[in-house]
Amino acid sequence: MSIEAPPYPDAHDLLAGKTVLVTAAAGTGIGFATAKRCIEEGARVMVSDIHERRLGEAAEALAKIAGEPVASRLCNVTREEEVQALVAAAVSELGRVDVLVNNAGLGGTANVVDMTDEQWSSVLDITLTGTFRMTRAVLPHMIDRGSGCVVNNASVLGWRAQVGQAHYAAAKAGVMALTRCSALEVAGEGIRINAVSPSIATHAFLAKVTSEELLAELESKEAFGRGAEPWEVANVIVFLASDYASYMTGEVVSVSSQRA
Repeated sequence: MSIEAPPYPDAHDLLAGKTVLVTAAAGTGIGFATAKRCIEEGARVMVSDIHERRLGEAAEALAKIAGEPVASRLCNVTREEEVQALVAAAVSELGRVDVLVNNAGLGGTANVVDMTDEQWSSVLDITLTGTFRMTRAVLPHMIDRGSGCVVNNASVLGWRAQVGQAHYAAAKAGVMALTRCSALEVAGEGIRINAVSPSIATHAFLAKVTSEELLAELESKEAFGRGAEPWEVANVIVFLASDYASYMTGEVVSVSSQRA
């Protein structure tokens, strides 16, 4: 049995006056949904992605919601010079970066016995090291200001096993550990670092790269009998970015209806 998603929620100005930088925000997934929800909640947003056409389309769609142009910049999070340029551009365009949402990641399916070094390294470099690079790049700016917030996108696979996902699960477990350790390092600087851990968020791109059989199997493990809407994950990211989460740092919040 599948329980339908609730109505799309009204905004409540949870991020009024804040500035937000979101990576991997093009397309139909969590990144775009997060940028959209941040704008609806009163933030000024800059988005980045590695796909030029989709990034342009995303920025155009977001501008219609914002009622003004939305800054965007291409960025490959595996390249340090592009990461540094993105953060510098965000500070220039927005005036400051209050919130960084690290959404960039790469998946794939391969059993360990068949997995190549390239498959392993690509997933780790984008998903884990890319999150590290972006966090490292933005922290000096936040430390100078004495405030800031980072929200990382992890996964329940950082906790739970799934065949063919050793590289992705290892990367997401690393994101969780990075979240906890970096949060302790900068807590005294007035900076919070947390993560969300979604189970499955259903969107058009996921459907293109995942078989119907696997999607059905994953959704059957959810108590609601469906995957999350990307905006349902984005809502939790917005909460962690907001002042309502002022006492939370180093936490990984599961966004899941999976039964134990």
